[in-house]
Amino acid sequence: MVAVEGISGFDVGMVNLTGELVKLQMKKRRVEDTPEVKKVLRRASNDDMHRMSENKNRERDALIKARAIARNLGLEMKLAEVEIQADGRKATFFYTADDRVDFRELIKVYASEFRVKVEMRQIGARQEAGKVGGIGSCGRELCCSTWLTDFKSVNTTAARYQNLSINQAKLSGQCGRLKCCLNYELDTYLDALKDFPDDCDVIETSTGKASLQKRDIFKNLMWYSYDNSNKQYPLTISRVKEIRQLNMQGIRPDELKAVEVVTSKPNKEADLGFADVVGQISLRSLEKASQKRKAKNREKQQKDQQQQREKGKGGEQQARPGGQQQPRQSGRPEQKGRERGDQKPREPRPDNRGGEQKPRENRGDQKPREPRPDNRGGEQKPRENRGEPRPPREPREPRPDNRGGEQKPRENRPPREPRPDNRGGEQKPRENRGEPRPPREPREPRPDNRGGEQKPRENRGEPRPPREPRADQKPREPREPREPRDPKPENKQ
Repeated sequence: MVAVEGISGFDVGMVNLTGELVKLQMKKRRVEDTPEVKKVLRRASNDDMHRMSENKNRERDALIKARAIARNLGLEMKLAEVEIQADGRKATFFYTADDRVDFRELIKVYASEFRVKVEMRQIGARQEAGKVGGIGSCGRELCCSTWLTDFKSVNTTAARYQNLSINQAKLSGQCGRLKCCLNYELDTYLDALKDFPDDCDVIETSTGKASLQKRDIFKNLMWYSYDNSNKQYPLTISRVKEIRQLNMQGIRPDELKAVEVVTSKPNKEADLGFADVVGQISLRSLEKASQKRKAKNREKQQKDQQQQREKGKGGEQQARPGGQQQPRQSGRPEQKGRERGDQKPREPRPDNRGGEQKPRENRGDQKPREPRPDNRGGEQKPRENRGEPRPPREPREPRPDNRGGEQKPRENRPPREPRPDNRGGEQKPRENRGEPRPPREPREPRPDNRGGEQKPRENRGEPRPPREPRADQKPREPREPREPRDPKPENKQ
């Protein structure tokens, strides 16, 4: 970074080229070594860099204020950028406008507002796009903001030479003008079109007149079509020149002799060792795994249920005396597994009583059990009769009283005699206790422990007056601060 001459001050720049390359670039850009070329003063110091960064930070706020001022003055111009010199003594305002703008009053306002020397510079739409920057339709950064410095005029003839459709939306760039890249390959197309004849736009045959539609510089073909047909016929350059000479002699050939255009099929791509199997992978392996998992879970649940049933049956057999089992209800539906003929009968398991258990299929012939003796000494009724409503119980005989007498029915008991009260009075009967008690009479005040009369209870809620100090009581003396104790010695073992 170096400090160079500026307008009434200095500016800071960066050195990009040195030596003989500078002369070559100056010759290429046709720049002469005149006094207008600024001189390098010195290397930029830290103070210069600090002042430059401060002035660069002012540019954004200055641009916003400048646009507001131009709008208030009613000027038809668009400010694109503001550049402030490194020392802060000069500011350059870049603007675009369609017509001539009288900004004499604007310069006075800018000078008084920003307190710098003002320079107004008009630029075009392409320079504005280069200063703003962006991404083009090709996906790369704009040429005008990276490397392109000279902007040449672009017209639609460049698009016609390259056989491009005249579509304003596709041919326009970010600046709203035709793209600069239309000129990049124009020279190559012009060199290739030198071999094509210029006066062969219309040729005549016995069928009619054929008009030129396009030129293909890559295949050296010219495409023609008749006025009453949309079909296009590709012709070689030599055939077009031959027909043109015949037409100049007044001869019309019978046919155009179009060339067959063969589109070559692309070569097969080399096998890279892998195939695209998207959408072709079968999920049967995953389905089989899920089915196996479900079957295992189902078998586990069945085993758990079977164990629970066996535990319940074993507990019932131990709880019943004599090991007798209740007959099964005939209305209970049998399991589906028993109806299958391919199921093997289970082996008999040893009974809890030490004997061998009978097979399950033979239990249907089991005789109903005999009624068990009732706990009360009677005979137990069979199970099938239990569903009927029970008859009303007969009243029990009165049991002997714990006091040695016969217990009387509850409703025939006489009312109890009132017990003597703890206070020496007679207790009231129980049935009279539901009535509200009469209010108690106030008690007489009891003598105070100090010899005085005790105050009534209702007056105790008031705050007590402060006690008066006694005559023989001495005031307390302030305590002296205690000395800190010595730390206890540690018990080292």
